Amino acid sequence: MSSHLRHNTLGTGIVAILAIGSLSFAQTSAPTNSLPNPYRSIENWGTLPQGRAWGSTSAVTIDPDGTTVWVAERCGESRPPSRVDPTQPFGCDGSNLDPILKFDTSGKLLKSFGAGLLLFPHGIHLDRDGNVWVVDGLGRGTKGHQVFKFSPDGKLLMTLGKQNTPGSGTDQFNAPSAVVTAPNGDIFVADGHGGNTNARIMKFAKDGTFIKTWGKKGSGPGELDVPHTIAMDSQGRLFVGDRQNNRIQIFDQEGKFLDQWTQFSRPSGVYIDAKDNIYVADSESASVSKNHDGWTRGIRVGSAKDGSLTALIPDPDEKATTTSAAEGVAADAAGNIYGAEVGPKRMMKYVRK
Repeated sequence: MSSHLRHNTLGTGIVAILAIGSLSFAQTSAPTNSLPNPYRSIENWGTLPQGRAWGSTSAVTIDPDGTTVWVAERCGESRPPSRVDPTQPFGCDGSNLDPILKFDTSGKLLKSFGAGLLLFPHGIHLDRDGNVWVVDGLGRGTKGHQVFKFSPDGKLLMTLGKQNTPGSGTDQFNAPSAVVTAPNGDIFVADGHGGNTNARIMKFAKDGTFIKTWGKKGSGPGELDVPHTIAMDSQGRLFVGDRQNNRIQIFDQEGKFLDQWTQFSRPSGVYIDAKDNIYVADSESASVSKNHDGWTRGIRVGSAKDGSLTALIPDPDEKATTTSAAEGVAADAAGNIYGAEVGPKRMMKYVRK
């Protein structure tokens, strides 16, 4: 869901020395393309029931046990809203398919649920109890602009936001993109997807009570432009993929700006595992995004502790002119990486060579 949104120009050539606690990492806007790729690709991972095809998806995550993979996909639909007749359905509109899918790491489908509840699944998160959180990023009719919490068996436990009532109130979202929860159950929603939508982070208590919000549209420290993804490290810091600003911003749980990283390129997806390895998917540089030319699209792997980089899985279709390859990214307990692809309409798995 990326190419139809407006983009602004962000200046380049900035060099920043960034510190986290006692660790520091010098970074520059120069592309970080010269990294090894120690992974081999398994294309079209994930077996769906006969007669069902993969649609666009940007949502993938891993169960707390590290051995099962959860995906939220758009019911076989691939057309972005701006490219369809507005009178025609898009995403899961009018579909009776389950958009929330659970697989083992071999790609065998174990479970599915959620039919009729979501319009445009955009982000997914598994909390420490195995509950499944899914963000519905667009609205139409009686669906959209909400965040849902399901039990591992698919029972709806909580809903945040108002059905297709976009806004900037404390009980509203406008094109929410991602969600993550803290160990104490606090909920953080990255709310906004460019254009005239929001550009903020919202914090709720475990029971859904609104606590606070921070961020506004802009490019300064703490400001946001397309907060497309959000993750939390072992220290409880929030890593926000500030995509249109071509950076990750790091905050504490009260919204205090701590740092910004540009070395992971233009972040569509961010995932941090239990060992603080960080996986960042760039699906737009040098194609959709003309303010980030020279950067290789793909998945960058590194450390959430100090920002160092260790690997790059390049986009397999570097010449594509629309969003391609992984927007969503996750890694299992064995270190295998999963990419959720909007343009190619598929899931990919990457394993060590």
